[in-house]
This record gives sequence, C-alpha cells and structure tokens, in this order.
Amino acid sequence: MSELQSSPAAIQPVRDVVDYELLFDCVHCGLCLEACPTYVLTRREMDSPRGRIYLMKALAEGRAELEPDVVRHLDLCLGCRGCETACPSGVRYGRLIEKARAYVAANHPRGLAERARRWFISALFPYPQRLRRVLWPVKLLEDVGLRPLAERTLPGKLRSWLALLPSLAAARNDHGSTPWPTAKADASGPTVAVHRGCVAQVVTDAENRNSERLLKAAGYRVVSLARTECCGALDLHLGNTERARRFARANVRELKRAGVEAIVSAGSGCSAAIAEYGELLRDDPELKSDAESVAAKVRDLSTLVLASKLTFPKFPCTVTYHDACHLRHGLGIRDEPRKLLASIPGLRLVELPEADLCCGSAGSYNLTEPEMAAELGRRKADNILVTGADYVVLSNPGCELQIAAALRRRAAKTKVIHLADFLALAMRG
Repeated sequence: MSELQSSPAAIQPVRDVVDYELLFDCVHCGLCLEACPTYVLTRREMDSPRGRIYLMKALAEGRAELEPDVVRHLDLCLGCRGCETACPSGVRYGRLIEKARAYVAANHPRGLAERARRWFISALFPYPQRLRRVLWPVKLLEDVGLRPLAERTLPGKLRSWLALLPSLAAARNDHGSTPWPTAKADASGPTVAVHRGCVAQVVTDAENRNSERLLKAAGYRVVSLARTECCGALDLHLGNTERARRFARANVRELKRAGVEAIVSAGSGCSAAIAEYGELLRDDPELKSDAESVAAKVRDLSTLVLASKLTFPKFPCTVTYHDACHLRHGLGIRDEPRKLLASIPGLRLVELPEADLCCGSAGSYNLTEPEMAAELGRRKADNILVTGADYVVLSNPGCELQIAAALRRRAAKTKVIHLADFLALAMRG
C-alpha cells in the first residue's frame, strides 16, 4: 500500500498545513497528471497534483521543511483545479493548495523582490479606486498616442506587465451602446445581480454592462448592488485567507440585502470564489448560513441565457471557445457556453485543442510566475491558431488579457473576446 493510502491514524500531523484527512482521498493513481499544466510542461512529479499532495503530507508530518525547493513546487501550481475534474476519487485539491499556501505565507520568509511584487499585487488589485489611479498614466499615454513607445522602452518587468493590459479606451467600448431590439421592458423573470469584481470593473467593465444588458434582454430582472468588494480569489491564491474572509463577509451581507435569486459574475474566478463562501465562512457563527445561501445562488451567464431561450440574429463567423479554469473545473460548466454559441444562426463553432488547459493567467500568476505563464500562453495561442477562428470566446477577463497578449505577439488576426461582449456583437447582427 502506498504511503498516501495508509490510514491517517497511523501517523499524526505535527503541523497544521492542510486539512490532513483530505490528503488520504488521493490514491496516487496518476490520472491527474495530464490535466496539470505544470506537469505537462515540466514532466516533474513534484510539479503535479500527486507530487504536491506528497509534499503537503510530508510537511504536515514533519518529514519535510519549508525549504526553497518545496516552496517553489507549491508556488508553481496555478490553482486551476483541472486535477479535480480528472480525479476519480474526488480529491479536494483546490482546498488543499489554498490552505497550504496560507501556511507558506505565514511561515516562509521570501526575498525582498518577491515580497515587493506580492505586496504590490495585494495592495492594488482588490481596490478599484487605487487601480484606476495607478493606471491613469497609461490612459494618458494612450490619449497622446505614446503607449506603443512605452511598451518598447520600459524595463523588462514593467514592459511585460503593460503588455497584458488591454487598451483602456477599448475597455470602455461595450459593443452594444444602441438599444437591443429584443430587450424586454416588462421583464418579469427571476432577479439577478452581477457582481462587478475589482480588476474587471476597471479594465473590462464593458463585460459587466453587457452581462446586465443580456440578462435584461433575456427577461431577467437585474438588481444593482450598492457596493461589492473583491471576491477574495486573489487573496486565496496568495495565501491571505483572513482578508479573503473579510471580503466574503462584506459581499455576503450585500448580496443578502439585495435579495436576488441568482448571482452572476463576468469573471468565472469570481463566480467560483463566491460559490465557495459557505466553505470559506463555515466557522463564522453569524454568517455561515447566509454564506451558504449566497453560494447556492451562483449561476453562469450562459446557463441563464440558455434557459431563457433568447434568440439571436444571423451572425456569420467562425468561433472557438476556451474553457476558463474555474468555470470548467470549479463550477463544472462546459457544455452551456458551447450550446449558446451554436444557437446563433450563421456561426460555425470549432472545438479548441486542449480547450480546458490553463492559459497561464490564473489570477495574478502571470505576474508572480511570468516564465511559466508565458509558456502556457504560447501553447494556448498555438492551439487557437490551428482552428482558424475569427474569434476565441471565453468567460473570464484574466484569460482574455493573457490570451490576447499571446496572440498580439504573433500578430494574429483572431480576436479574443468575452462571452458577454461577443453576444452583444451578435445581438446587433
């Protein structure tokens, strides 16, 4: 019997690294390996889910220390959860890696440059007003036509980060400024709220507006939220569990106050994070029940639109679809976006090779691990170009920025577009 299959009673943990009993769900079969982006690229066992579970167990039992190599293998995980979809044993890998990262964050001293990068991401991205102020110089460069020069002349790290940003002018274009002819002014369907996210409401807010327009056209009653916080996914990726809980509490209170029947986000990572608020706040006596109720109301845009049987005018084009990780592996949504796209007259849908392999965005991963992210971005771009599609459609802003940057480097003509924005185009014919 393998060590991972032995009884948890045989060896007791000496460190609170993860929920120890969950480690024993892994039977070491290896079916997760080819679903893991880092293993696919490196072919190293310790860069696979199975290998990382071994490291977590060794840390918990005191057989390994937080040495740089151990931390490196844990850091390289994208948290895409592709292994969960592939696993026949129901291993809750996402929960394991999040708690392991919180342990690393609390117990492993990082170098100055790494601490500065993580502090910058943590202090800026969850706060839209701060992000707008920081991006103001980029907007100014665009307005005077100097952004291309900046992208060529800035130092390496700044240049690569700037290359990920879409045109801020394009971000304001919602692809649907004219009224949609099919909009239902007397909508009487279920009530829906669109959680606008943090980074998304600054650089891709058109996707939020188009999500709301589409839901209204489909007959839903869209309720505006007074205020929402970051969903907390970014902090969970970085091991900052306590702030993730603070954000979750604020969102639960606001979503409860709104009294909606369904919750949608243009960011699939945000949707998956909200869908796990019940787990995140399970030890909160005040909000545990409300968090579970909110989590149960999370829906995907494509599912709601399909249920409404909304019709589209003819829109001839060739489209391929990229599965955002947390939509596919966190929420289990795969077929609905494809069915919705295929329902548009004139549209030809081509399946994307490795459609559900992570593109390398993974929250802030393309900023903290740029080399691995760039390699995954190149692999995704290769697969997209094989399809010959006019558009690659997806359901997460982070994927959009990552894949668009990879295709720009190829001077590719394929347009990268969020599902909400694409449907806005299709509605206008």
